[in-house]
Amino acid sequence: MSTVSTLTGVPGMLRPFKEYLTGKKLPEGSQIVYYGCSGTCTPFIELLSYATRDLGMKNVFVPLLDEAEAHSLHAVSGIGMQVGEKIEVDPAIIVMMGGLAMPGVPVTAEEAAAVISRHGVPAAGVCFMSMFEKSGWLDQVTFELLIDATINPVTITKNV
Repeated sequence: MSTVSTLTGVPGMLRPFKEYLTGKKLPEGSQIVYYGCSGTCTPFIELLSYATRDLGMKNVFVPLLDEAEAHSLHAVSGIGMQVGEKIEVDPAIIVMMGGLAMPGVPVTAEEAAAVISRHGVPAAGVCFMSMFEKSGWLDQVTFELLIDATINPVTITKNV
């Protein structure tokens, strides 16, 4: 993979992701299926799906790699995207979240690669702090698009 741009902030993650999906010219109703950790990946999946809400795609969240527990994501007026009902998985695009590659998470790069291979569709990766690289996933998993964001520094202030 080669770096094509370096952006900043939340828009720096969301705009290229939306451009990637727009460029795919997928039929309306196509599923974008996000695989990630419950809790930690969920808000980022909601952000990514919110950024693409006007593309006519169906967004689906799969906790870890457990497709039997897949849930739809839908827009809630005045709130944003929220996890909804269970849904069958039929991805047009797979998005692997970097939380899956963190130490202690019971998912391997080989298992993630097998999911991508089984579905035979393109995959994107979204992570923070080079998690896919640090964990060795990039040797096992091929991403068409990799968004690697940095949260650094994190500044804490107090009024004491």
